[in-house]
Amino acid sequence: MRITVHVRPGSSRTSVGGDYDGALVVRVQPRAVDGAATAAVEAALADAFAVPQRCVTCVAGHSARRKQIDIEGDAAELQRRLEELRSETLLP
Repeated sequence: MRITVHVRPGSSRTSVGGDYDGALVVRVQPRAVDGAATAAVEAALADAFAVPQRCVTCVAGHSARRKQIDIEGDAAELQRRLEELRSETLLP
């Protein structure tokens, strides 16, 4: 499954949830330096979707806030979890 995420690097805590212009919001603590934020996004998504980290890959937008991410796993379960995460409202 390929999803679009909007990354907010430098957040006080790592979290996944909410919707920003059609993209899933991922907040990560590391700043966007030397790929640290992208690696943190992959780890956060693996945890949020309950899949091994090797099943989450950034395929586009490595140096941008808006990224395309591939997640391997059961498509129906991933879609259900994506809808749950998008509907969550997190504090800024």
